[in-house]
Amino acid sequence: MRILVLGFTGYLGGHVVEHLRALPGARVFGGGRSPDAVINCAGSTDGDPVTLAEVNSRGPAVLCAALREAAPSARLVHLGSAAEYGPGTPDTRVTEASATRPVTPYCATKLAGTVTVTTSGLDAAVLRVGNPVGPGAPPTGLPGRIAGLLRAAGPDPDAVIRLGDLSAYRDFVDVRDVARAAVLAATSPGPLPHVLNIGGGRAVPVRELVRTLARTAGFRGRIEEDGGGSARSGAVSWQCSDIAAAGDSLDWRPSYALEESLAALWAATSVRPEGGRAP
Repeated sequence: MRILVLGFTGYLGGHVVEHLRALPGARVFGGGRSPDAVINCAGSTDGDPVTLAEVNSRGPAVLCAALREAAPSARLVHLGSAAEYGPGTPDTRVTEASATRPVTPYCATKLAGTVTVTTSGLDAAVLRVGNPVGPGAPPTGLPGRIAGLLRAAGPDPDAVIRLGDLSAYRDFVDVRDVARAAVLAATSPGPLPHVLNIGGGRAVPVRELVRTLARTAGFRGRIEEDGGGSARSGAVSWQCSDIAAAGDSLDWRPSYALEESLAALWAATSVRPEGGRAP
């Protein structure tokens, strides 16, 4: 089976390729081949609205047009975002049938990409991914940024890490579980629903994630909240996905507990004595 992975050098794409290479009979390409399946991991979480639209909205449109011409029978798996749903209701999980109410350019551009893929007429499925966490998390996301701050602070008991408001709830999912879901969706023999939620299925206080990672790191200083925070996530105080459909369609469920994901993230950021980084 020939599988083309777009965005394979990125955080999610790198883990997807790692899972695919362990799949018997799979041939993984970064471009230039006629594929049996395409996994689109390309996307942007940062940038001005024009940049976000170019990557998150126009990118999937160009891809769909190219596939209609070159490989109309290929399975397309596109990584969307749970942020497309917008603000959630406390104690309520969103299903794939829930209304979408994007509140930022990032959310809106990701939703536009999803609409393009699901209405393209291709054999396509969108995985609406929660907040990915785990080894290799980039500093542009909260878990990776916190890990970097903890690494810089070291064991100093007088260290102070100042963060924004940590009162929000998020649905964290291990990046390796996301990669496994993408591989299952790309190789599933039957038709799939147009949209599937991929998350941990649990709303976790962001404050809990930060404190757990701090304990994992052996941090002895103080963490202070100043009330500020990310404009991209600040408008959404609660986020949790119903992941039952992914279980029914892909026989997929998350396999890593949050503590395991954070331990793997911390281990991956460890600095070797000679100055290199852990694998």
